[in-house]
Amino acid sequence: MTHEEQIAKLIAMLEIQQKLHETAIDMIKPAIEAEREACAKLCDYVYDNIVTDEHIKDMAFKIRARGQA
Repeated sequence: MTHEEQIAKLIAMLEIQQKLHETAIDMIKPAIEAEREACAKLCDYVYDNIVTDEHIKDMAFKIRARGQA
C-alpha cells in the first residue's frame, strides 16, 4: 500500500468517526432537553409555591429517581 493510499484510508476512517460522533450527539440531545425541561419545571414549582424542607427533599428524590425506572 502506498503512502497516498494509507493517507486516503485514514481520512476515510476519520470521516466515519466524525459521522458516528455527530450521530451520538444527535441521539443524546433529546435526553438533555428532557432533563433541562424537568429542571425548569421544578424551578417553576419552587417559584410558584411556598416550599418547605419536605418539598425540597421530595424534589431531590424525584430528580435522583429519574431514569431509575
